[in-house]
Amino acid sequence: MQLYNKLSAQERAALIDAAGEERLTLSFYAYAHIGNPQVLRDHLFISWSALDVLGRIYVAHEGVNAQLSVPAPKFDAFKSHLDSIDFLNGIRLNIAVEQDNKSFLKLKIKVRNKIVADGLNDNTFDVTNKGVHLNAAEFNALTSQDDTIVVDMRNHYESEIGHFEGAITPDVDTFRDSLPIIEEDLSEHKEDKNLVMYCTGGIRCEKASAYFKHKGFKKVYQLEGGIIEYARQVKNQELENKFVGKNFVFDERRSEAISEDVIATCHQCGASCDTHVNCANEACHLLFIQCPSCAEKFNHCCSDACAEIVSLPEAEQKALRKGKHNSNKIFKKGRAHHLKTVYQS
Repeated sequence: MQLYNKLSAQERAALIDAAGEERLTLSFYAYAHIGNPQVLRDHLFISWSALDVLGRIYVAHEGVNAQLSVPAPKFDAFKSHLDSIDFLNGIRLNIAVEQDNKSFLKLKIKVRNKIVADGLNDNTFDVTNKGVHLNAAEFNALTSQDDTIVVDMRNHYESEIGHFEGAITPDVDTFRDSLPIIEEDLSEHKEDKNLVMYCTGGIRCEKASAYFKHKGFKKVYQLEGGIIEYARQVKNQELENKFVGKNFVFDERRSEAISEDVIATCHQCGASCDTHVNCANEACHLLFIQCPSCAEKFNHCCSDACAEIVSLPEAEQKALRKGKHNSNKIFKKGRAHHLKTVYQS
């Protein structure tokens, strides 16, 4: 019985082309108390592999977090399978604003300690005791009030290319970094302010809403379905769009446009740009913003040094990176020292 992906990304891409079917990129999450995550993980892999589902899914004792791609003709069968699982029955699915048949090229389902790493070791904190959910219209109304504070629960490289008007955007690399910072900065407003949080699809701000309720904040709200669902409701209901720029997404697309505004700049020359790329040097793989001109100048790399490495034969590149592993420093983006040096030169 196959319980793991066995095809390369290139092989899967070829199969997608040969199938000639449109695929839907979507995401969902559910916080729940799961007794045996490994059993659920294996069940999901067997069932979804049969439906040609691809994506990145995490299963933990606290729930499921899924970002995936489903063949459009098999969507109803996929939804029926979700409904057959008690805590996923009727779950809201966030359909991507912009579709790409190759947004995911493998099916990876992993058991994790948590579906959202938070760095917390507090057993008295109940993640299911969440804040009040807001739809797009309610979000627009509440965030227009003077007694409301809007907080972006995403990381700096996400909010840099797009965020809600007037939102606090913590300068953090990870979700776990943001929790203590926000609690400290907003501690004097636990009683008097509406605390409204948002993220990409809702999973991080839902955990944050439960956490801040646990920490004594009285008026805690979250944008249901995150930016993805907000954009859908704004379009379908012809509401005012209060999100400016792009929504960063964690698949091959890297982002989807919510408004036409470009609010970021190239990390190498400072030109107006909001296109994320990874450095072509596999030993670096730094995530950063690069304009077309700099992509040509630096051969799709983040620096001259990386461009020199990429120009070497593949065998030499592999030898240079042997035994080395990338860390989460790939998310330092524009804060990487050498990028600042290039920008200032």
